[in-house]
Amino acid sequence: MRMKKALLTAALLGASLFASAHEYSSGDLHIAHPWSREMPPVAPSAAAYFVVHNQGSEADRLLSVSTPHAGKAEIHEHVHAAGLMKMQQVQSVAVPAAGEVRFEPMGYHVMLFNLKQQAKDGERFPLTLIFEKAGAVEVDVAVQNQPPAH
Repeated sequence: MRMKKALLTAALLGASLFASAHEYSSGDLHIAHPWSREMPPVAPSAAAYFVVHNQGSEADRLLSVSTPHAGKAEIHEHVHAAGLMKMQQVQSVAVPAAGEVRFEPMGYHVMLFNLKQQAKDGERFPLTLIFEKAGAVEVDVAVQNQPPAH
């Protein structure tokens, strides 16, 4: 009886870990765990993060992003200029061959403006990533209270 309980517990834990880690692929590109931090209901914007792994021998480029969750979605980066950190929009992001690009706090990220409503912890929303070679890749962004552990 104890063995059955232990196996059931292990199976349930394994399933919950699998459910929280979500990944997407298109050709040589692999997008790992898209997420966004839960924001207060009155916050006018939010950000989305993920990692793009390029397992191929040719570089690709993220050209644009879109979501029905927001009126506008843009690719942004944080830059250090004149002793200050500032955020600025970028037109595209190169994804090197056999390399990766991290979209994370204080780096590249997707800014979401004119939100229809702020998503809550545990919810998900769609985000479409448009790549030069891989084309459109739709992912589900998991909303979380805390950043995922790496």
